[in-house]
Amino acid sequence: MKVKQMRKRTDLIRIVLALCFLMIILRVYFLQLIEHQKYVDLALSQQMMQNTIFAKRGEIYMMDGTQTTPVVMNEKVYTISVDPFLLRTEQGQNRSQVLAKIDGLIQGYGVNTWEKVFANEASRYAVIARNVPYEKAKQIKEAEIAGVYAQGSTKRVYPEGDLAAQVLGFVNADGKGQYGVEGGLDKELTGVNGILKTVKDVNNIPLTIGKNNVKVPAQDGKNIVLSIDRNIQKKAEDVVKSVSDKFQISHASAVVMNPRNGQILAMVGTPSYDPAEYAKVTDARVFQTDVTMDAFNPASVCKTFALAAAVDSGVMTPETTYLNTDLVTIDGWPIQNAIKGHTGVISMQEVFTYSLNIGSIQALRLLGGSETEITYQGKEKLYDYYYNRLGLGKYTGIELAEARGTIVPPTDIDATNARYANMTFGQSLDLTMIQVVTAFSAVVNGGDYYTPTLVAGEMKNGEFVRSELRSRDHQALESSTSETMRRMLHTARLVFPNVRGYDEGVYVGGKTGTAQVVKNGKYTFDETIGTYVGYGARSETDYPEYVIMTKVRADNRRLDGGMNAKPIFDEISQFMVNYLKMRR
Repeated sequence: MKVKQMRKRTDLIRIVLALCFLMIILRVYFLQLIEHQKYVDLALSQQMMQNTIFAKRGEIYMMDGTQTTPVVMNEKVYTISVDPFLLRTEQGQNRSQVLAKIDGLIQGYGVNTWEKVFANEASRYAVIARNVPYEKAKQIKEAEIAGVYAQGSTKRVYPEGDLAAQVLGFVNADGKGQYGVEGGLDKELTGVNGILKTVKDVNNIPLTIGKNNVKVPAQDGKNIVLSIDRNIQKKAEDVVKSVSDKFQISHASAVVMNPRNGQILAMVGTPSYDPAEYAKVTDARVFQTDVTMDAFNPASVCKTFALAAAVDSGVMTPETTYLNTDLVTIDGWPIQNAIKGHTGVISMQEVFTYSLNIGSIQALRLLGGSETEITYQGKEKLYDYYYNRLGLGKYTGIELAEARGTIVPPTDIDATNARYANMTFGQSLDLTMIQVVTAFSAVVNGGDYYTPTLVAGEMKNGEFVRSELRSRDHQALESSTSETMRRMLHTARLVFPNVRGYDEGVYVGGKTGTAQVVKNGKYTFDETIGTYVGYGARSETDYPEYVIMTKVRADNRRLDGGMNAKPIFDEISQFMVNYLKMRR
């Protein structure tokens, strides 16, 4: 009996031991085969140090005559990052004290909370402070806190102050370009960060040996040179400010373009801001480039495009006449001339010179093969010239954020005769200044449409490498049409006697516009936007060397293209004539 009991106990022990041995074997198998990679990774995570090698953000330059000058540069600062894993494991019970110490060191420069830093348990890298100056970074390094690193980086500085702020934009706290060129060309400016993985010792000192070392060099961003000339930009900004102060205008804009290649020479919008102090701005609308982002009714400057379409189609010349009545009714809507008294049989040059709305409607009738009616064919032709040939109501492709605008096609239910009649003098459609100035350039430069650009090239190893000039995008008009329109624009400008001194010795032409503003779905009579667009050439037979467009507006005020917008053009134009040495 006792022997049997002993055998049972022995068998039980054997079974227990066998089960234990089997469990050990299974556990070893599980650890060595099933979870092998997990523990390899865990070991490497304790042995490896991974840092980001920050790419240097490209700097931005402007032209200064034939030279270049920096307008956005990088200043050496430090980015403080942490390894959340090491802060968890190596600080132990002292972690809260260590974190408090770190907070004290980065006070005023922190960009993250500890809650977010520790939210991802797999994370080995998190930024906790940016733009830390050298002295602060030195203190952090001297503290020798495991898992805390100071890496050299940069912040943007502006040697020209707020010059062209809306064009340049800024870089936010996360290192992302916002608005202007910084936003539009963020990818090119940012470059690509590199990676450094290296084996470390127990004191977190990187070792230079080990098959697991990885180093991917950073690719610095491009140093971009803008086509904007700082001298023209500065003059344009000063003129816009002085005229705005004179007439108490709250919002004014100007753009200067080289019509021979589409390069922007100046772009101004007020009110503006200081990009070094962008965080203090309370109204984000000042960040937007008015020239590209505000789609509005540009008014009678569009008569240039309506008449150019009729001339190019062979249905009109400056000498073509019609009977002006100062008032017509289309689709039940009365349309009248802003300037009255030129009734009777008059020429299309007089229509253009005195900016007669009824006369620009006549151009639409002629496009449709009639002298008395607006036809579908006429609307088709006007749309083709506006949208397809001159690029109105569509994105231009400039390197800035831009609004598309709106032109209703003739197939749309809203493409009434009254709408198309209004489109001939710049109402019932929404366009941006960049669209208008680009289209106007095509009208006066011989008929070639160029995609507008802000980029002249880039700096490489301290040398300016100019981009290859773009060829024309397409031919918008016949060269003979362009010649005719330059003469018509020049003649229209001569009705303003105050410009003769400015224009002496050169050949200048331009067109005014005064647009009603839509409020609550209806045109209001208590607020108007004034515009002016024109060109300057050395002589009647030369192609223009510059095109300028200006715009002014203020809440609940009637501003006029001739009285308020044209003075900005006049002063910038006079400067351009002297700056380019155009007088012979």
